Amino acid sequence: MDEENLKLGQVVRSIAGRDKGNFMVVFRTDEPEFASIADGDLRRIEKGKRKKIKHLAKTNYVVEDINKKLTKGLKVTNAEIRRGLDRYKKDCLIGEQEVVK
Repeated sequence: MDEENLKLGQVVRSIAGRDKGNFMVVFRTDEPEFASIADGDLRRIEKGKRKKIKHLAKTNYVVEDINKKLTKGLKVTNAEIRRGLDRYKKDCLIGEQEVVK
């Protein structure tokens, strides 16, 4: 996965490490091979996880509120990250239920 494909506020899933399988939001992509991610709960934005991009599986879902704030340089709260991830999980669950029917 290339760094230029990652967007601020994009939901990603960890595919390696202790947090494998967890969904998180990208809040920084300063370095070429790394992204900083947080879930707003166990991994808060104040102590975000710096993770290699090759250990992340990106989704097509971008939390627009977070994206807009981060591109403007505004502060994002942990509650906003949790709400964005909850919205993503709700949308995925609805999509899975429609497929099952």
